[in-house]
Amino acid sequence: MASGNDMKAANSTYEGFIGLVKWGSVVTALVTILVISLIS
Repeated sequence: MASGNDMKAANSTYEGFIGLVKWGSVVTALVTILVISLIS
């Protein structure tokens, strides 16, 4: 098993990754909407 310190670091890394995925999805959706509106 991992020690407590390793789990804290893993949870911190995971939370950072999930945050990046969440904001990356929002930005991608906004850029997609902008491009579609410019094309049409």
